Amino acid sequence: MSVIAETPGRTAHRGQHRTVRSFALGTALALIAFAPSAAASERDSSADGGGAISWSTQYVAPGVEVRTGVLSAPEAAGVWTVTVQAPAVNRLTGAATWAPLGDRSWADTTAEKLRADGFAPRLERVAWDAYADTPRGTMGWQVRVGQYGTQAEARTLNSAVSAAGFRTSVEWTGYDGRQRADAERIHVAVIDPGRQRGTVEVSDGGNTADREKTSAVAARLGSLVGVNGGFFVTSDADGVQGTTAGLSVVDGELQAMAVGSRAALVLEDGGRRVRVADLSTSVTVRAGSAVHAVQGINRMPGKVRNCGRPGAVPTELPRQDLTCSLADDLVKFTESFGAPLPTGAGVQVVLDEDDVVASRGDRGGSVPAEGSVLQGTGAAAAWLTEHAEVGRRLQVREIVRDAAGRQLRLGPDDDVVSAAPTLVENGRVHIDAATEGTLDPRDLSFGFAWSNVRQPRTLAGVDRHGRLLLVTVDGRQPGVSEGFTLAEAARFMRTLGAVQALNLDGGGSSAMAVHGALVNVPSDATGERAVGDTVQILPRTTRSDATETEVP
Repeated sequence: MSVIAETPGRTAHRGQHRTVRSFALGTALALIAFAPSAAASERDSSADGGGAISWSTQYVAPGVEVRTGVLSAPEAAGVWTVTVQAPAVNRLTGAATWAPLGDRSWADTTAEKLRADGFAPRLERVAWDAYADTPRGTMGWQVRVGQYGTQAEARTLNSAVSAAGFRTSVEWTGYDGRQRADAERIHVAVIDPGRQRGTVEVSDGGNTADREKTSAVAARLGSLVGVNGGFFVTSDADGVQGTTAGLSVVDGELQAMAVGSRAALVLEDGGRRVRVADLSTSVTVRAGSAVHAVQGINRMPGKVRNCGRPGAVPTELPRQDLTCSLADDLVKFTESFGAPLPTGAGVQVVLDEDDVVASRGDRGGSVPAEGSVLQGTGAAAAWLTEHAEVGRRLQVREIVRDAAGRQLRLGPDDDVVSAAPTLVENGRVHIDAATEGTLDPRDLSFGFAWSNVRQPRTLAGVDRHGRLLLVTVDGRQPGVSEGFTLAEAARFMRTLGAVQALNLDGGGSSAMAVHGALVNVPSDATGERAVGDTVQILPRTTRSDATETEVP
């Protein structure tokens, strides 16, 4: 008979653990935002008797401090296990694939087959987490075999189960959001714009088309604190590496368009005003009475990482880590695009600093100083051929709007970095994971590990006093630091007093640097990952990605 890891008592007990732990975190971390005179090190034990939080505080500069904490619960005792995958169908493409969980009928049938082959399976119910836009109750069931103290033991069993004809994976149960984590290693930076003398800026290193480590950018700029920013292209198959896969504004200039309407961190007036909002973009180019939509800025024509653009295939909605295609595409390239321009079929128009057409021809070359480039494919190429004559001035209009339709008025000291999803809204946990495309309630093969499994995360939020909260939690390190699920990330940000919060890029990209030195432990085996853009807390300086000069 299958062992079903589902009882109301255990579920309620786990919920109680989370509530008490959140209270303990809130008590300890309230010192960050509300008690500058707190001791540089203290220890707070959880009221339920399980685990403790040790904090150490570094006062980096007036209005800037970083607290490092380790939430440990060794009694949680994660184990290595073998998880059987369920056959599934990709909802968008119809292709056969696999999911980490299935419905109860599949789980019962699979368990019977495993027992017939001499294995002892267990069934584990997975509930929908606290998302604002998904169903409640049971998401599905996982079928698992074995519980081991070492990964090597689980791999041995995995070989046997796989040889019996099952699709399997070896997993650490400490990554499940259904049980307490062994440990979570956290860094929290609090920036008070009323006391901090410098600026908070988004930096792409001065080149939107390259990748650089967060700590390297921080060291070059003399940053007080830096964290990785939004999503970006990591493979040539998905576009130009390093280009932003979502909305980006640097020094008031739109450097990448939004993919649908997604969460963004808005840094106005050099970070003196900070907020989180769902933002979308629209860009058009006009030649006389003829108007055409621009679908991208500083990206490969025809490829839209994370989708979310009209006409994109297979979906016009945001879809995390999926590259959609656009046959008819019009892309603008700014001076900050430092790589060679993409080549291929289509038409290219070079504009001078006044948006007057300087040349029209084949795609390729580079963006001229103080100029820009338009590349069109398909119907967009035909439009450029018809309307973009040499010597003609084109009108390019760029608009950024929030969810209420209000237009953002961007000045030279305003920056925006976007990611997904929203975590806290109006002081309450509000995770719109389905809307922002990090999971799909109708396709369990998509987004489960990204959203429901503990991962390294980088988070940003704003408290009721307008203070910026930048957080990293290390993950993918069994028994050392396991990370957060999206729901855990949202609850954690709420304990810090965040009234608004979002998830920035995570996984191997999660990094925090203090005075240019990396302070967290990234999950990639090769160490810190080079990323597309970063958020940097800078001392009083002139704004420049190339050099920073102290202002007397």
